[in-house]
Amino acid sequence: MSDLSFKKNNNPIEIQEYYQNLCEEINRYNYAYHTLDAPLVSDQVYDKAYQALVELETQYQDILDTSLSPTKRVGSKPLTAFEVIAHKVPMLSLSNGFDDEDIAGFYKRLTELTQTHALSFECEPKLDGLAISIHYKNGRLDYAVTRGDGVEGEKVTENVKTIRNVPLQLKGDNLPKEIEVRGEIIINKQDFLALNQIAEARDDKVFANPRNAAAGSVRQLDSRIAAKRKLKMYAYGVGAYSGFTLPQTQYELMQQLKLWGFQLTDEVEVVDGEEGLLDYYRRMGHKRADLPYDIDGLVYKLNRLDLQTKAGFIAKAPRWALAHKFPAEEVESEILAVDFQVGRTGAVTPVARLKPVAVGGVIVSNATLHNIDEIKRKDIKVHDRVIVRRAGDVIPEVVRSLPEYRDANTTQEIVMPKVCPVCQSNIEYINDQAIARCTGGWHCRAQRKERIKHFASRKAMDIDGMGDKIVEQLVDKEIIKTPADLYALNLPVLSQLERMGRKSSLNLLDALEKSKTVLLHRFIYALGIKDIGEVSAKALANHFGSLEAIKNATLEEMISIHDIGEVMASHVKAFWQDPLNIELVDALIAVGITIIEPKKVAAEVAETVVDNPFFGKTVVITGSFAEFTRDELKEKLEALGAKCSGSVSSKTDFLIAGEKAGSKLAKAQALGIKVITEDELQVN
Repeated sequence: MSDLSFKKNNNPIEIQEYYQNLCEEINRYNYAYHTLDAPLVSDQVYDKAYQALVELETQYQDILDTSLSPTKRVGSKPLTAFEVIAHKVPMLSLSNGFDDEDIAGFYKRLTELTQTHALSFECEPKLDGLAISIHYKNGRLDYAVTRGDGVEGEKVTENVKTIRNVPLQLKGDNLPKEIEVRGEIIINKQDFLALNQIAEARDDKVFANPRNAAAGSVRQLDSRIAAKRKLKMYAYGVGAYSGFTLPQTQYELMQQLKLWGFQLTDEVEVVDGEEGLLDYYRRMGHKRADLPYDIDGLVYKLNRLDLQTKAGFIAKAPRWALAHKFPAEEVESEILAVDFQVGRTGAVTPVARLKPVAVGGVIVSNATLHNIDEIKRKDIKVHDRVIVRRAGDVIPEVVRSLPEYRDANTTQEIVMPKVCPVCQSNIEYINDQAIARCTGGWHCRAQRKERIKHFASRKAMDIDGMGDKIVEQLVDKEIIKTPADLYALNLPVLSQLERMGRKSSLNLLDALEKSKTVLLHRFIYALGIKDIGEVSAKALANHFGSLEAIKNATLEEMISIHDIGEVMASHVKAFWQDPLNIELVDALIAVGITIIEPKKVAAEVAETVVDNPFFGKTVVITGSFAEFTRDELKEKLEALGAKCSGSVSSKTDFLIAGEKAGSKLAKAQALGIKVITEDELQVN
């Protein structure tokens, strides 16, 4: 460690100078450790220097600028919401290629567009994480924004500051006045597995894959949580900039980012021609499993920046770049056993219990077998060697068996049970459908759990804190049997559950009380009527206007509604013909559920048209609001008969603009669309 001796009687200028030197020294340690993977000092030396910095900031907080201190890496106080910010230059997506023919077509198009027949490309892995744009002013980190929809994203500055290999201050001289540095935030495979092991030990929810873990960490309102996750950012390009002259090639630009202190993947290289691209693809495909991070493909960019400009863009992607995607990853494993899971609607699904195997960074030990027809078609037996596939976030599936490895003495036929494995009710097959269903309904503990989880979910009754594990405990202990029983819970009952202290129990009771007032379409959706999703629930609520009207509606009346088909209508009718369902709804009303009915009756609308300018209008919402979330505002507008759209067009009637409204506001103003601010808004 450098000589950074400090005496407590130093004057303010000396204190600030010492502090700056100490920050630079620790930043140097961090860069060597987290970016170069080459530690300069022992943990003990680092800890001693870091503790000295903390003590200094505590003692002299009034005279020190700590905005870029290494101590910011541990996170700060939680935010209440993320601010939405427009990108200065849109973060475009990439066109995809999947085979040799796609690459040949890509190369041929570029030779025609650039009128150049010998092209070189900067190539790099396509990291499977969260895209980020980090803004720097005069070399200092200013703010960071997620990709979002490409036009605007969420400001996640405090979380990005906790990422150890993200420079808070760019290295070197002649720094740009302003620049957006773009990259991918990821979690390495080993760090991801360790994160899930800790979650399992605490009986917490585990992440499905490294990408979800990275994205979920960056979008935590409490940056102290993000700081505990071993996130890394790999740079891949720039957006807007000023006071800086671009080099001649993409590769040189990447090397400049490296000089400024950003980490690049070790696999960045330049190749020549179509054959160079295919050779890089073959080499990286072989190397893929050994990389420390997940990749789902490769990215090819024209190396010469002047040729990038010449090639130009299509609507949402540059013509000069391509994502060469890998096929869905497949691995070999063994079926140890087959269980049968029962879902919310009673569907019984065979699930293979596998010898654990890593697929795309996820340790897979279960895979769906879909149904008995698929099992027969693929000729799958217990103890078979099988090929398992996992693509993106899709549930892993058994693709096929490997009968050449089959041992006739150990393999077993898979047979669907005749009774439910949970409640022993009969299993039925309706009209020769492949899907088998348990007939137990609310009597089946498995269905009961899933139905109550659905009832409490965010888009239904939105009971904050009523997680899956709490529901499972409540049902297993026979404390609740229907959703109405949730509203009889009290502090002594909740406090006896695992991981439920006094504070979390009180919070859950408060959430239950708040959920008693609910919009009609949310209540219909919460009931879990077969095939009735959010859209169809809204269609029923808006058309009939009341729960009683829906209950008494005829099949013909329901089928006449857009978004409601004959099968949906028959399921709604069947729901109200079941005495148990009627008893359930009556019990919910009896415990104090108040249903807010949409203002949809024609006569009422005619009388209040002056007070309700939104009825029948197309509305777009943008920005952030002080009084409500976007989802809450959307519900209020839809309750008034408005149609909420996600994009501005000539058919838009109103734009509701909150704080930090971005490109949608500019487009609305250009089209002459009426803009309503939060102060002007009246939706209550």
